[in-house]
Parts: sequence; structure tokens; C-alpha cells
Amino acid sequence: MRTGSEPMTARSALRLRLWLSVWGLIWAIVGTVAFSLAGRPGWAIACGVLWLIVSVDLTMIVRHIRQGPHYQPGRDVPPYRPPEHHHR
Repeated sequence: MRTGSEPMTARSALRLRLWLSVWGLIWAIVGTVAFSLAGRPGWAIACGVLWLIVSVDLTMIVRHIRQGPHYQPGRDVPPYRPPEHHHR
């Protein structure tokens, strides 16, 4: 049942995001090294920037996983209750 509070209480598949970020990090590192060795500095910089972005995202994902059920609820954690009062 939808409560209307989904944007505020949405949950993310953090373990899936973790593995996708690890995959992206590996490819960003490989791309940075490969383009550097191939003499393509523009692409190497682009992959390096992507490497930085993925590293920050990976750090945030691990942080949220370590914070526990509030960010990564298990099957035994019920959905968030809808807000009682709306403040405008």
C-alpha cells in the first residue's frame, strides 16, 4: 500500500550498489591506467575523475551499511510509518 511518503522513506539496495560500485571502480582504474599507457591524456583524466566519483560513492555506501538497519533494513524490519502531520 502506498502512503505518499515514499520519496522520504525510500530504501536503497545497498549491497547491490556496493557491488556495482566495486565493478565501476575496477573499470575506472583499468581505464585510467590503459589510457595513460596509450598516450590518451583526455580519456585518462576522464577515467580518473570517474575513479574519484566512484570512490566517494563507495565510501558513502559502506558508511550507510555500517550504520545498521536504519539504512539497510532486513526482512524483519517493518516499513517506515507514514508521517502523522504535514508541515507546510
